[in-house]
Amino acid sequence: MKNYTILCPIDFSESALNAIEYSAKLGEKLGAELIIFHVPDKEDYQKLFPSKALEDSLPAARKKLENLVKVVQEESIDKGLVSCRSFIMEGKTVKTILDYSENNKIDLIVMGTEGINEFKNNFIGTNSSRVVQDASCDVFIIPRKVFFKPPRKLVYATDYLEEDKLAIQKVVQIAQCYSAEIDVVHVSSKSNIIDKAQYEYLKEELAPFISYEKVNYVLKSYRDEPALGLENYLITSRGNILFTLSKKKSWFEKLFTNNLSKKMSYFINKPLYVIKSV
Repeated sequence: MKNYTILCPIDFSESALNAIEYSAKLGEKLGAELIIFHVPDKEDYQKLFPSKALEDSLPAARKKLENLVKVVQEESIDKGLVSCRSFIMEGKTVKTILDYSENNKIDLIVMGTEGINEFKNNFIGTNSSRVVQDASCDVFIIPRKVFFKPPRKLVYATDYLEEDKLAIQKVVQIAQCYSAEIDVVHVSSKSNIIDKAQYEYLKEELAPFISYEKVNYVLKSYRDEPALGLENYLITSRGNILFTLSKKKSWFEKLFTNNLSKKMSYFINKPLYVIKSV
């Protein structure tokens, strides 16, 4: 059987290093293969190696990758990570990441981000948001200021979709790795009988798909934008990772609207796991 495979694209920034740590730690629990992936980009290389041409800078990049792989191997192989290797592929950053992940049947892409950028339309960073939107596999986004610690609470934002039944199983898989709680949360802009009925129906529908005891179902009403209510819940409940399903009319669509993203500060310092393949 094919091992679970994690692709971690990096640009040698601080946020990328955090993504490597998350990749390795999760890979230990899942018995995964980890590929640290680098796409040379002329503009980025001019910042990293201002006195060198791109072709002259590649040996330095390869050396950096070798050192990172060595550190991960020393830290994680005897803890459950199956393997760690690096790969360099020249091309357009996002397209190269997407093509490689598709061609090699990657299970999860883990990427670092600088967090909210008021000068961009996409609040999690240009490359990260484009990978999230276009990847066929799941994508785990790690903000720059987040350092790994075993999660104690995972929050799955539901909008009452049929796909929740399969998506929640992925959340359970990761929760079991850390014996973490799962909060299945729906936030509505109004509280009424219909919403409460849907909430009760959701619990009945999901129960057969969850063989895990530490699951809480939460229904919240928030008079303003529901996604802002979700952010408020995440902060007050001390959720460690937000999981969302990337489907139309889901929380993913609401979270990625430009106006809303500028209001939300939560993603500066918390990871976002976007479930794409169910």
